[in-house]
Amino acid sequence: MSKLTADVIVDLQYGDCGKGKVAHFLCKTKKYTHVLRYNGGANAGHTIFHNGKKFVTHQIPAGIFFGITSVVGSGCVLDPEQFFAELKMLEEGGVDTKGKIWVAENTHIITPAYKAEDKQVGGKIGTTGRGNGPAYREKYGRTGVRADQIPELKPYLINLYNEWYGGKKVHILAEGAQGFGLDIDWGDYPFVTSSHCTTAGALLNGLPPGAIKDVWGVAKVYETYVGSKKFQPEGEVFDRMADVGEEYGATTGRRRQTNWMSMQTLERAIRMNGVTHIVFNKVDVLRTVGQWAVYENDKKVEFKNEKSFIEFVNKRLKKLGIQKKNIFFSESKERI
Repeated sequence: MSKLTADVIVDLQYGDCGKGKVAHFLCKTKKYTHVLRYNGGANAGHTIFHNGKKFVTHQIPAGIFFGITSVVGSGCVLDPEQFFAELKMLEEGGVDTKGKIWVAENTHIITPAYKAEDKQVGGKIGTTGRGNGPAYREKYGRTGVRADQIPELKPYLINLYNEWYGGKKVHILAEGAQGFGLDIDWGDYPFVTSSHCTTAGALLNGLPPGAIKDVWGVAKVYETYVGSKKFQPEGEVFDRMADVGEEYGATTGRRRQTNWMSMQTLERAIRMNGVTHIVFNKVDVLRTVGQWAVYENDKKVEFKNEKSFIEFVNKRLKKLGIQKKNIFFSESKERI
């Protein structure tokens, strides 16, 4: 058996699907040596409930809540100001971070100039203005600033090669940011993020393909999107979804647009990410709204009740090779 194995969490829609909840659950129930944040920056937000307290993290992986070595990977961009603010927030919330939080030495840095630029130009496509786009641009332009150039980060730096291949058994949970629909290559360009939101994105952090074991896809039973493009159709039901689901971004607080779940978009994401397990969140929202529907080849398909909706989804996923025992339907407040 290989000494290096990894499970991956990937969002199958447009972010905001509850990856933090799934990461928290897996950290609690499985024995990981590391939790790796593999893409994105402070533009993401995990809302996590731990020991009765609510935490919103933007860059620090969920493993920290269980004392698991937590790594900001080389596929990310890091805002030092936000990083240290999160450390303080966690410590004040009773979470011990000492010796558990690390940053890959080749992770690129978001500077104040990048954030200022992003706030000026990012509005055209509805970015969070957190500086991610300029940081990734400079990374690939070979003019960026890396973590090993920031003196304040020196106590937190780690060499990923030495960490992954140092001879010890390593079992990683790789947690992603944003969603497949926002991926720089496979999303609705240009209304995308600047990083790789896929299972392949996790590999870019020094992991070999053969290390990947389980891939946990996360989705909602409806879709949401934050950004400038028109996403939400006309109809009171969509505003009702947003109200019941409390659909506001964890990072910006912006109201999310809503729509029915697209089966073609979902199936594409499942195939391209090699999903083995899937969690559908916020079943209770549609239950409260009282309507159940999906899009099938751009046509709306309605269901009489929750049971027929779930049976339809399970049947489709079975054709994609996902076993029923690996499909989970979760409520908003439920800790799976």
